Amino acid sequence: MKSFVLKTATIAATMAAAGALAAQTVPDDPQQTPDNSGLNLPSNLQIFGKVDPNVRKATAIVNDSVITGTDVDQRVAMILALNGYKPNAEELDRLKLQVLRSIIDETLQIQEAKSKDVVISKAEIDQSLDRIARNFSKTRPEFLEYLKSVGSSEQALRRQIEGELAWSRLLRSRVAPQVNVGEEEVKAIIKRIEASQGIEEFHLKEIYLSAPPERQREVVAAGQKMIEQMREGAPFEYFASNFSEASTRAKQGDLGWVRLQMLPEELQSAATQLQIGQIAGPVEVPGGFSILYLVDKRKIGVADPRDARLNLRQLAIKFPEGTTQAQATARTSEFASAVQKIQGCGGVAKVASEIGAEVVDNDSVTVRQLPPQLQDILLNMQIGQATPPFGSPEEGVRTLVLCGRDDPQGAALPDPEQLQAQLEEQRVNLRAQRMLRDLRRDAVVEYR
Repeated sequence: MKSFVLKTATIAATMAAAGALAAQTVPDDPQQTPDNSGLNLPSNLQIFGKVDPNVRKATAIVNDSVITGTDVDQRVAMILALNGYKPNAEELDRLKLQVLRSIIDETLQIQEAKSKDVVISKAEIDQSLDRIARNFSKTRPEFLEYLKSVGSSEQALRRQIEGELAWSRLLRSRVAPQVNVGEEEVKAIIKRIEASQGIEEFHLKEIYLSAPPERQREVVAAGQKMIEQMREGAPFEYFASNFSEASTRAKQGDLGWVRLQMLPEELQSAATQLQIGQIAGPVEVPGGFSILYLVDKRKIGVADPRDARLNLRQLAIKFPEGTTQAQATARTSEFASAVQKIQGCGGVAKVASEIGAEVVDNDSVTVRQLPPQLQDILLNMQIGQATPPFGSPEEGVRTLVLCGRDDPQGAALPDPEQLQAQLEEQRVNLRAQRMLRDLRRDAVVEYR
């Protein structure tokens, strides 16, 4: 299934919301909780009136720009349809609140860009629409008709595209020129990488849930429910951006590349037992519990077999709509038998014609780019061999035939220009976060 990247977090159904929120409840005795906010809050706090978080106003006016309930509903419908998830009623309410916040930010970004004479043309938005439609193997009219059929609209997507393009161009024109990374800084970083050669690093994502002693059981149950949903296909990033209480929440829980020594002892043990794509937790840590997801791992300055570049030939069959389970099983069995007869890539076309399969070539994929389930299989295959059949009745069944493999010669040090560009991008993003924070603080937002 092709992915569609949205600034709003990808949505998945989850029953863990109530438990996760329970973990954030204020203790019964507020005097026992010190004020670390810097706001000089009274110790004996009394609330006058009641705020119902489930009430969502129909309209928001952001510096005279109107955001209607329809705008929110159409954006929600687009997110759910393009990501293929069906949240329960509670999660849907949370998503609507989150989308409203996202559209408010988007509106502020468009307004700020226009104030600096950055305007996105209709032609530029059309080009982005065409590109997105191609990602879903549709023409633009077909894709827009699809959006309409799921309760969204062309305008909802156009507004999001305009916001992303306007903010990106504003950053490039006004912020990026002010960011400078010197050669000496880059050389110092490369020198540290050389000194660290051979040390193992882990690319991790984390969800942290605080847990007062009286609520530990509830928090553990909430964490376990999240993990269950993730193993069923819900994205880790959704839970991280909505429920994590760590500072990495804004980055969908991404810790980046870290060494084990940088982690608490409890997380070190969990991380070492993970394979790429696996989840661990809830792991008890000081003050609460963490859930870890291993995105990738590597050894600094050492060649990784998963960087090998493969020449692959894919053989695939699809099941027509209305195919019964028995028919699908029989067709898959026929496909598996045919795959076993393949003798090198030269024989793929003949087998494909015999069983009515499609053939697709890819000469530039690395092992690392493939799903974790396939990586170990392909690393242990010989040229001319095929993987076991894999897939689903909905998306078809396929196999990959290994036609060639170019192993990495060695792990080169990062290119100084690329490293410099990465550092500059990081600093531009930090300034962008500060800009958006200031825009939110100065905005006049009226709810009706």
